[in-house]
Amino acid sequence: MRFGAEVRQTGSRFALWGPKCRSVGLKLQRRKVIPMQRDDAGWHRVDVPGVGAGARYKNVIGCGKQIADPASRFQPAGVEGFSEVIAPELFRGRAPRWSGRPWEETILYQLHIGTFTPDGTWAAAMDRLDYLARLGFTAIELMPAAQSHGAFNWGYDGALWFAPYAPYGRPEDMKAFIDCSQALGLMVILDVVYNHFGAVGNALPELCPTFNHASGNAWGKAINLDGKGLADVRAFIIENALYWLTEFNLDGLRLDAVHVLVDDSNTHLLEILAARVRAAFPFRHVHLILEKKQNEEGWLRRDTRLNPVHYTAQWNDDPHHVLHAAVTGEVTGYYADYQTGTSASEDMGRALAERFVFQGQRMADGSPRGEESAGLPPTAFVINMQNHDQIGDRVHGDRIHRFAPPDAVTAFAATYLLCPQIRMLFMGEEFAAPTPFPFFADMPKTMHADMRKGRVAQLRDTPEEDDPEKPDADETDDPTDRKTFDLAKLDWSESEAGRGFETLNTYRALLDLRRREIVPRLAGISGFDACYARLGQDAVLVIWRMGDGATLRLYLNLSQTSQTGVPPIEGCQLWLSGYVGEGRLGPWTVLWTIEV
Repeated sequence: MRFGAEVRQTGSRFALWGPKCRSVGLKLQRRKVIPMQRDDAGWHRVDVPGVGAGARYKNVIGCGKQIADPASRFQPAGVEGFSEVIAPELFRGRAPRWSGRPWEETILYQLHIGTFTPDGTWAAAMDRLDYLARLGFTAIELMPAAQSHGAFNWGYDGALWFAPYAPYGRPEDMKAFIDCSQALGLMVILDVVYNHFGAVGNALPELCPTFNHASGNAWGKAINLDGKGLADVRAFIIENALYWLTEFNLDGLRLDAVHVLVDDSNTHLLEILAARVRAAFPFRHVHLILEKKQNEEGWLRRDTRLNPVHYTAQWNDDPHHVLHAAVTGEVTGYYADYQTGTSASEDMGRALAERFVFQGQRMADGSPRGEESAGLPPTAFVINMQNHDQIGDRVHGDRIHRFAPPDAVTAFAATYLLCPQIRMLFMGEEFAAPTPFPFFADMPKTMHADMRKGRVAQLRDTPEEDDPEKPDADETDDPTDRKTFDLAKLDWSESEAGRGFETLNTYRALLDLRRREIVPRLAGISGFDACYARLGQDAVLVIWRMGDGATLRLYLNLSQTSQTGVPPIEGCQLWLSGYVGEGRLGPWTVLWTIEV
């Protein structure tokens, strides 16, 4: 790393990019300020003999202002405290020969470390890893873990991108969690946020041209990717990606909301980042996942060997939105473009067979969305029944099990868990956890009123807002209140009895079926692999040609009424929930068959 502190043989080297500063000092705890040497490019550096791992330091800028190192590897006392020098080689893992897993084997489990267990630490989460492995998961997707302000946060307010969030534990605790996961055969993928910095604790604007003043996004000014000083701003992002993958031995990254990255340069940051990562890990399975609302298929293209050229996969909201609208009847907010009606089965067919529902059409707000995607393999897409956003963007953070009919939810689960696209579950979904997951963020008291106001405004566009029988946005939980954070902690006893126990058994059976019958047939699956036919207004037949030549069929009725006009059932039955009669699919019916 060019940025931050690095332990060397006789001491430590400290480096800070601060072209806006004529001079910068290094403040070690209980020592005088040491001047740093500035070069013509605005880099400030100093080598300090005798300083090693564990030393605490700050940078001194302007008229004596002390700031944390923007590339700090650890902040034991939070964003405003001293940074700590970390020697990564001191951690020795148990899985040194781990090279990852092929992408088609991926069954993702998304979790938030702070609420996954009562203690909310890396160490406590390790105790649940064996449970995930035995249940059939092959990968964990961690919500962001970069240092943000306060004692609790969703993770998307990271101010110091290189420092693991101190309330979860030390960097070596995070490494131990990853190492233990991999020893059990679980890949670990980390969410990273490169579209903005948290509102508290980011001193980069005082040091360098971090933001592009000509543009912005929902979180404020846009990151400077195409203006003066862009080379070092880009380097900061790319080195951050390489840092997590190398120093923590992660199996991949999920890049948050890259559709708001403004980059008018000749080569987009996303292309450079992917190329650098691919070149750095030629002998490891490293997976890069996008969240990109424009649904541009070019970022997901494969080479002649079906290997990703740029990105491995994208979170695909279209199947979720179509299936959610059918199961819940919610057709407002961001489900407005996915209304049930005459096109319900058409949209379901496209979402499952061609991945993107919208392929160049205009949305309700007039904006174009999507490109043709049928030529991409289904493994280029990640689908889910719910994730942190879709739960958190409800007034009280309710999960789908709280407001949709049980039979409908089971049909939703059986549909997406066996579909050839890569699936992701949100923590607790496997046992129908009643625990809500509202948005929460610990912020300074001076920001509480604005944050509550902003949260209410955001919820005005949710599917609950237009339903008089559902809570109003003004009733939402206070995101700055510790109680809101505590409400989100999973209650694992819910998995041991009643609906939780029954749901867990259903998920266990579905995940086992996927492992045995679907995953082995995903290797070699290519684009133009599927077709579909409408079976009335609300039912559809989808057919896939799998990588081994087998034919996978889905007969699906996501409605509360029976559907007729169903052709004769073909293939060997893999799964049935609901009812199938002669030429008929009962309400909420899912039938999967395979023909080898």
